[in-house]
Amino acid sequence: MIGIGVVVLAMGVVIGLFLHKKVSAARIRLAEQKTREAVEEAKRKADAVKREAELQAKDFLFQAKADSEAEVKERRLEITNLEKRLLQKEENLEKRIDLFDQKEANLSKREKAILQQERNVSELEKKYQSLLGEQRQLLERIAGITAEEAKERFMKLVESEMRHESAKLIKRIEEETQNQAENKAREIIVNAIQRYAADYVAEETVSVVNLPNEEMKGRIIGREGRNIRALEAACGVDLIVDDTPEAVIISGFNPVRREIARVTLERLITDGRIHPGRIEEIVAKAQEEIEKAIREAGERATFDVGVHGINPELVKMIGKLKYRTSFAQNVYQHSLEVAFLAGTMAAELGMNVKQAKRAGLLHDIGKAVDHEMEGSHALIGADLARKHGEGHKIVHAIAAHHDDEKPTSLLDVLIQAADALSAARPGARWEMLETYVKRLEDLEKIAYSFPGVAKAFAIQAGREIRVMVENEEISDADSTMLSRDIARKIENELSYPGQIRVTVIRETRAVEYAK
Repeated sequence: MIGIGVVVLAMGVVIGLFLHKKVSAARIRLAEQKTREAVEEAKRKADAVKREAELQAKDFLFQAKADSEAEVKERRLEITNLEKRLLQKEENLEKRIDLFDQKEANLSKREKAILQQERNVSELEKKYQSLLGEQRQLLERIAGITAEEAKERFMKLVESEMRHESAKLIKRIEEETQNQAENKAREIIVNAIQRYAADYVAEETVSVVNLPNEEMKGRIIGREGRNIRALEAACGVDLIVDDTPEAVIISGFNPVRREIARVTLERLITDGRIHPGRIEEIVAKAQEEIEKAIREAGERATFDVGVHGINPELVKMIGKLKYRTSFAQNVYQHSLEVAFLAGTMAAELGMNVKQAKRAGLLHDIGKAVDHEMEGSHALIGADLARKHGEGHKIVHAIAAHHDDEKPTSLLDVLIQAADALSAARPGARWEMLETYVKRLEDLEKIAYSFPGVAKAFAIQAGREIRVMVENEEISDADSTMLSRDIARKIENELSYPGQIRVTVIRETRAVEYAK
């Protein structure tokens, strides 16, 4: 019985081992199958990632190739244009050389002819001088005075008669002109307006930012100057941190960049966090705000004036004038004033009011970019207006408003007058005290330079000079001539906005005594 039990136990063990082996083999096969599936899945994902990476690489290469080809094409176009300009300049230079050679040959021939003529004239002059000396000696013996004395007496007599006759003629012409005023009203108004035109003056190129304390200067400069360099590089201006107490000066010819720098610096001072990263962030925000303000200012100006259809680029340039000044007069406000003045005068003269307002609003458009381009702002503005679709009359009015081109129409003269009226009215433009006083002194000095002037007073902020003359030396006719001579000398020797009135006063006094 014990032997049977052992056998049965041994068989049970064998069967258990067999079953355990079978189960283990099944588990191993299942694990191998899952492993193969996982490997295949990983391979599929890897292939998908690989294909996606290849597509991205191809897209990147294609884009890079397209950018490269575009850049090469642009460079080739620049080189082609440069070659054309060089060839044109070379042709012009050759033509000038040929022209110079021809002129040199002609000059050589003329020089020989002139030398021969000079020799002939020299011989004749010797004969003439000999005869003239004999005749002069004879005349001096007969007259009893020298030739110089006779010449001086004759010149004084002729000068006195000519001045008297000229004064009477001028007075007569003025009286005739006044009598015909009603028939020639438009012509007289235009001539008077044209004489009132003023010259262009310079603009400001610095802005001042006040600081809360002197310590802020060190923070603006930063360690080893990194903050101030970052701000100057981001805004394109120069920052001057000198001995001026609690102030920083921003210098630059571009008024928009200067305004961006001012806004940025003020915000950095208020915020207190001043470092290169923060500077770039604030500059970007300030640029967006200034661009928006420029666009809105230009649109508001066109709406206020009542002109439409102006190119958006010109509208943007009108907005830029908000940050431009001439003698502290804001050019944006000046342009609006000129537009309204031109419209008012156009209505009085029976002209096209909208056309006059349009030309007045755009007349100083060149000042928006004259710091970026060479030349007169009037001609720059005319080119801009022409490129952006403005008509010939508007373009020529812009070009002629400072006589860079000759006025050819009533509109040209009207814009000149409106520009002068806006610039020359009292308080419109600021002058330094020294310049103002010197102009008054120069006015009085010019008046005193004429004989017969007893007193001279510059009044009305330099808009008028009153001259009092000696009654015995200057007659009524001479006083008219004297006022014109003083006015011409002022025009030739002084620079001033608007016009200066010259008033000559001659007083006649009759004195008698009652005994």
